[in-house]
Amino acid sequence: MSERKSGILLHISSLPSEFGIGDLGSGAYRFVDFLSKARQHYWQILPINPTDSISAHSPYSSLSAFAGNILFISLQRLVDEGILSEGDINVRPEFSDKIVQFEAVIKYKKKILDRAYECFVSDPIVRRAQENDFNNFVISNAFWLNDYALFITIKERHQQKGWLEWPEDLRRRKNKALKDFEKLHKDELNKVKFLQYLFFKQWRELKDYCASKNVRLLGDLSIYMNLDSVDVWRYPENYKLDDQLNPIGVAGVPPDYFSKTGQRWGNPVYDWDHLQQSEFSWWIERFRFNFRLFDVVRIDHFRGLVQYWEIPIKEKTAEKGKWNNVPTDAFFKTLKQSFQKPVKIIAEDLGFITDDVRNAMRRLGFPGMKVLLFAFNGDMKTHPYLPHNYKERCIVYTGTHDNNTVLGWFKDEATADEIANIKLYLNKEVSSRSISWDLIDLAFRSDAEIAIVPMQDVLGLGSDARMNIPGTIQDQNWRWRLSENELIDKIINQLSQITLKTGRA
Repeated sequence: MSERKSGILLHISSLPSEFGIGDLGSGAYRFVDFLSKARQHYWQILPINPTDSISAHSPYSSLSAFAGNILFISLQRLVDEGILSEGDINVRPEFSDKIVQFEAVIKYKKKILDRAYECFVSDPIVRRAQENDFNNFVISNAFWLNDYALFITIKERHQQKGWLEWPEDLRRRKNKALKDFEKLHKDELNKVKFLQYLFFKQWRELKDYCASKNVRLLGDLSIYMNLDSVDVWRYPENYKLDDQLNPIGVAGVPPDYFSKTGQRWGNPVYDWDHLQQSEFSWWIERFRFNFRLFDVVRIDHFRGLVQYWEIPIKEKTAEKGKWNNVPTDAFFKTLKQSFQKPVKIIAEDLGFITDDVRNAMRRLGFPGMKVLLFAFNGDMKTHPYLPHNYKERCIVYTGTHDNNTVLGWFKDEATADEIANIKLYLNKEVSSRSISWDLIDLAFRSDAEIAIVPMQDVLGLGSDARMNIPGTIQDQNWRWRLSENELIDKIINQLSQITLKTGRA
């Protein structure tokens, strides 16, 4: 990552597609072509794990640390492979091309994906073409896939209830209960595995195409798991749970400038003593898996791997918690020793960061993040997010998936002092017409190793294109989509020229 490069942040769900949600089909390949033509070398993507309606389909809230989101399977590519026919997909709802309508997409794609599995089971031609690869996938991914198939199928058989509400023998993973369930629901379990096979087959093909275009995939790893996830059900000893398997404490962050009561996320916290005794085996497998999927991995809430804020389960807010230490050096020493090549990690170090976190990042050699939308609200000489203060390895962003767009921030949120500071720092007048590219130019000219720009900022879009408002579960979160006709030559040329001019091509 020491090269001087740049890239674009765009989640898979936001890609153009005629099937209601971005997928691993032609829209993804055309976006890679766009990146290549515009001389970009990184495509940053949010977590690609399964989502659910309870969390408004946040990619940072998942049922599994390993499984892929089957909504991203390209139906057209299944037709191209002969798994489906054109007749299977040519009648579909009128989906919006501006937002993801998750419930309508789920209803439609579930029916078609069920049909794909039926074809695999009943069509000898399809089966011969896919069976060997499928069997190899099942064997090589058995360490997570078998439990995931069980988890998903048990949930479906119990009206989507969380695992803590399942019958006791299934909740506690009694061997006889699991074996009996497997015998009764063998076909359903196989379908879950087959759909995961299709997802990762298409992912591997897309990753290979990215490599052929000299585009690297930058993935995102959320630090905590949902209580209702296969990982907590399968490995309860990795978490601080009581005898009834309920959390003793939950994760969050204490009160700060942004929240008077802090943030209570509700995820169970890790039992780091046990994890260390197990040589961090679950984490090592998780990183190993993600390093196969991505060229670089960003760790969300990196400070939680140095110290974590534990909130007693009875507390309704995050105010009455405590900081606990993580065996950071032992953890990352074990991690690095587990791989022949150097690990390529970006540490998300936004928010209130203490010296112990900064020192850990220096020791480990992980670059942190700088966000230009946060750079103009303080002392213009010393603010750490202003480019003249980039003294250490870092990745610069105009904004992230959790911020407003540059234009939305400028029009709706920026104070008069912040706008005055921008003008002073850039030594020019700024306006709604120029602000997005003014900050893109500032990011690209900086000394940061990599400059990343959300696609919304490349297009100069406003608040209605915002991806997420943190701490909220709203209908508009995670739904924005890129239109096919927005990837025009003018944008390609403008991005290409600024990349060449700033030495990032």
